[in-house]
Amino acid sequence: MRGRDHLTNIFAGVANEGMADEDLSEVLTAVGPRLRVLRRTRGTTLAQLSETTGISLSTLSRLESGQRKPTLELLLPLAKAYGVQLDELVGAPATGDPRVHAKPFTRYGQTFIPLTRYLGGLHAYKQIMPPRPQGSGDGPLEQRVHEGYEWLYVLSGRLRLALGEHDLVLAAGEAAEFDTRTPHGFANAGDQPVEFLSLFGAQGERIHVRARPAGT
Repeated sequence: MRGRDHLTNIFAGVANEGMADEDLSEVLTAVGPRLRVLRRTRGTTLAQLSETTGISLSTLSRLESGQRKPTLELLLPLAKAYGVQLDELVGAPATGDPRVHAKPFTRYGQTFIPLTRYLGGLHAYKQIMPPRPQGSGDGPLEQRVHEGYEWLYVLSGRLRLALGEHDLVLAAGEAAEFDTRTPHGFANAGDQPVEFLSLFGAQGERIHVRARPAGT
């Protein structure tokens, strides 16, 4: 897995990385919150992660809260479970390759394809939802609530979005944005797969569009 040697240098704080003690401490402190954001984004519980990695619940909880110092022995199984590179877990600087190597994963019956490399700030995904089962109808959707802000753009198909008291259908080319503290749920509104882009900020980050100056 790419990044192990690089991370060994980071954790050791060796001189050739030019990392002062306070910089190393800042990097390690940021690992816990980054792991928590990743787990919640993936819809994984601590119990599920413990079963997958073999790391105890208490250790995972302390690691996310910053009470346990991250080590390679802990981060290796976590990186494997999430399908990400080791250096992404610690926010290590990019090595010059701009490609995103994160693996697709499945949650809630749909496929998520990560489009962003690092785990802090905004997360971008392409999501693919299979056709709704025949006879499923248009009954109430299960809705979830969590911290953050989300922006959606439908590429193809028809996406049903239940948002609080509203029940909407987005067609290809349509977008929506909302505070994820509002109860929300998704479903395929048609008999063909629906593909859409999702940008999610776990800390409530919103999309900002920079307007072109007038006359240019």
